[in-house]
Amino acid sequence: MSTAFSGSERFGARLAKAVAARGPLCAGIDPHPGLIEAWGLPVDVSGLERFALSATEVLAAHTAIVKPQSAFFESFGAAGVRVLERVVSTARDAGALVLLDVKRGDIGSTMAAYTAAYVADGAAIAADAITVSPYLGFGSLEQCAATAVAAGRGIFVLARTSNPEAGEVQNAKLPDGRTVAQAIVDSAAALNACAEPLGDVGVVVGATIKPGELDLSRLNGPVLAPGFGAQGATVADLRALFGASLPGVLPASSRDILKHGPEQPALRQAVERVAEVLADPQENGQ
Repeated sequence: MSTAFSGSERFGARLAKAVAARGPLCAGIDPHPGLIEAWGLPVDVSGLERFALSATEVLAAHTAIVKPQSAFFESFGAAGVRVLERVVSTARDAGALVLLDVKRGDIGSTMAAYTAAYVADGAAIAADAITVSPYLGFGSLEQCAATAVAAGRGIFVLARTSNPEAGEVQNAKLPDGRTVAQAIVDSAAALNACAEPLGDVGVVVGATIKPGELDLSRLNGPVLAPGFGAQGATVADLRALFGASLPGVLPASSRDILKHGPEQPALRQAVERVAEVLADPQENGQ
């Protein structure tokens, strides 16, 4: 099944179809220098290209959505960005959606430029969705969200991330008693109201946070859940946090899969094992 961009169909609808066909796993493509070296490759543009494209060919053929981490490509300069462009096109050709992890967030014309770069019609690096930061105020993202939705694309807003130091900001209380993270989720939910089968504005919620920290019941959008695998979260943790059926949840894993390279059959087996664990209703994560 091809899940590439198809005219006016909204991102949430395309994502729902892709997950139904291939499962919820979001496979990260993170060409960290340590991983490139572990694959026996040089930490230069040639090594980056071989690592990233080899991984993409496998991961994008077996998952609904892949998540390249832009910073690892940008660190190689313009040549690295050209490799990123090839990763995006290779993933699309394999039928996967592309969530570009860029974490952009700014105001005014600067945010408009980020929007034009990634999610507007004619975007230079046209991802199906991007990660964005709301910490200049959620309102600073609303035009990006509107532009993305109009172009059939989506955004994932950082809400309650998996890094330990995030809590001091994201769990801070607002005058109305909500945490900052909950207010972000509620703002995303307002943009997803009445969308079917799933809204186009997702949130990022770490799989390692405590159950009960957030109310996601009205989100009506996807949840990217980093922290699964290498950071310690199990399937049992995912189900305790998000519910037994994991509705709309995209568990993200990168290092736990990529460490099995460079041989593509080993990468494919690693992806298949993770997908099987996520699909097994009896899996307890131990």
